[in-house]
Amino acid sequence: MKKSSSDPIGVFDSGLGGLTVLKELIRVLPNERIIYLGDTARVPYGNKSHETVIRYAFENTRFLLRRGIKLLIIACNTASAYSMNAVKDAFDVHSLGVIQPGARAAVQSTRSGKVAIIGTSGTILSKAYPRAIHDLNRDIMTYEKACPLFVPLVEEGWMDHEVTEMVARSYLGSMIGKEIDTLILGCTHYPLLKVVISRVMGPDVRLVDSAEETAKEAKTLLQGINLLAPDHSEGGYQVFVTDLPQQFSNVASLFLGMDRVPVERVIVDEIV
Repeated sequence: MKKSSSDPIGVFDSGLGGLTVLKELIRVLPNERIIYLGDTARVPYGNKSHETVIRYAFENTRFLLRRGIKLLIIACNTASAYSMNAVKDAFDVHSLGVIQPGARAAVQSTRSGKVAIIGTSGTILSKAYPRAIHDLNRDIMTYEKACPLFVPLVEEGWMDHEVTEMVARSYLGSMIGKEIDTLILGCTHYPLLKVVISRVMGPDVRLVDSAEETAKEAKTLLQGINLLAPDHSEGGYQVFVTDLPQQFSNVASLFLGMDRVPVERVIVDEIV
């Protein structure tokens, strides 16, 4: 079916983290309509098998395609790492993940040629970021660290808490002193921990926010295929979750910096 510039952008994540991508999309593309799906009934994806993550990604994609999207954004590092290629092969829709934009930004940023990547266990085990970086520049050295406790700390609202800093120092301590000048926040929750992570890593380390880079790339892609919403369009967003809508709404307000975020629940059977 032919797409129109007035069609919405579809975004999905395993839960809350992708809201950092939604926030950047709203900022960078204020005239676009955006439909966000948080698969909160099946979060986290980071400890699931490749096959399961791909199945969930296909189901989420079908849900969004039924709503007539012109662009799909997989706002989950684990789902991007495990399912991006499969989604592109299976569905006739322009699509972006968060891995490639973050990798490109890191390659452009580094001067020392040493890049750190932090993420969930699933994302780190996938080796998706090192592959994407080395496809662009095989001389760059990469250092990876899984930081699984960062996600629950963010969802607890402990963005700049002494416990969060202790955990960050424990995770990141081994990277200090290795001449790393660029660090990829390889989980969409992690941008909310920029203050703590930057304090631990030091002012000379640039933090690459994949949410910011993905929003920029979405704009470039839509411009390139002549599907960017016109300036006079009224943008907006609609949020669906598969469980705990009120809890999601409360945390979404924190992520998006808004007083109230309306959230609608869809049961998992409705997205299959």
